[in-house]
Amino acid sequence: MNKALAVLAGLAFGSGLTYLVDPDRGKRRRALLRDKAVHYSRVSREGVAVAQRDLSNRASGWVAMTSNRLRGEALDDEILVARVRAKLGRHCSHPHAIEVSARKGRVTLSGPVLTAEAGSMLGAIRRMHEVDAIEDRLERHELADMPILEGGNVLTPEEREFRQRYWTPAYRLVTGLGGSGLVLWGLAKRGLSGTGLGILGLGILGRALSNRELRSLIGMGTADRGLAVQKTMTIDASVEQVYAFWIRPENFPRFMRHIREVRNLGAGRSHWVVSGPAGMAVEWDAVTTRKVENALISWRSVPGSTVANTGTVQLQANPDGSTRLHIQMCYHPPIGMVGHAVATLFGADPKHAMDDDLARMKLLIESEARVPATPVRH
Repeated sequence: MNKALAVLAGLAFGSGLTYLVDPDRGKRRRALLRDKAVHYSRVSREGVAVAQRDLSNRASGWVAMTSNRLRGEALDDEILVARVRAKLGRHCSHPHAIEVSARKGRVTLSGPVLTAEAGSMLGAIRRMHEVDAIEDRLERHELADMPILEGGNVLTPEEREFRQRYWTPAYRLVTGLGGSGLVLWGLAKRGLSGTGLGILGLGILGRALSNRELRSLIGMGTADRGLAVQKTMTIDASVEQVYAFWIRPENFPRFMRHIREVRNLGAGRSHWVVSGPAGMAVEWDAVTTRKVENALISWRSVPGSTVANTGTVQLQANPDGSTRLHIQMCYHPPIGMVGHAVATLFGADPKHAMDDDLARMKLLIESEARVPATPVRH
């Protein structure tokens, strides 16, 4: 297994080296890679600084709480009420309906509450170190049968931090360091167990760095909204001319640098071939989902496509005869955010390429709009 990994690593290194020393585009690619390294270095330093402040604040709070407990000092009643109310906000959809009072560590709760939320709410307050006892005067309601309980969302019990969708800066720093340690341990240990530890460490490290769920990192599931890009611009051409251009997907390779080919398959379907990382071809089929003449075009990739994506173009005629164009695109890169990170590294980031592509599209439509129509000879 180690020999196979070494061969794969050698092939990957060779491909990357060839990509960067290409005589035609190598200089630009190396400059792009250098700029991205500087950018991510600055972002990393800022992220570490935020995590350090978060850790410092948590440590200060823990030290103060522990000191008060050791000295046997009771927490001020007003501070305790404020902390209980903060806890209510995470476990109750109508915290304003509940009255809270405290005296020497004894908390009194009164007012209406939904029965589905009462248990988790009381359990969370009981687990607070500052609370010695709870006097439960709550009025439980199975349904929102009174105005003060209407609206809002029924909340689910609070999850432990590692199961939450977004991690705090301090938690990301600690788990990131732990993931890095597992990677180093796996490299030193080698063998099957070392490989497993390394993969586990890489997963934890990626989760901490991106602050995205693991299924999003590896491209599993569709609950994540993916990566969205949008832009609004004015084109000096009539709305009919702009619509006629966008309704033909085979025009896209004319201004989108990373699209090699778009074939019109008929019946609103098209086949796309796009340049991925290191020039690798990525293909999928798309279908037009909605058309409103001279106003709107929407499309999406068919289920099971390598790159799941959707897009909408909205057009509006301006009084001066120009067209206001608003485009929205959302895509799920192959292998989730890992694939997007690789694509970004090699200059295929849609969030940065879109401005250049749409600038070329604007010039292309405007130049064609200025060409007078050839008169028909009889």
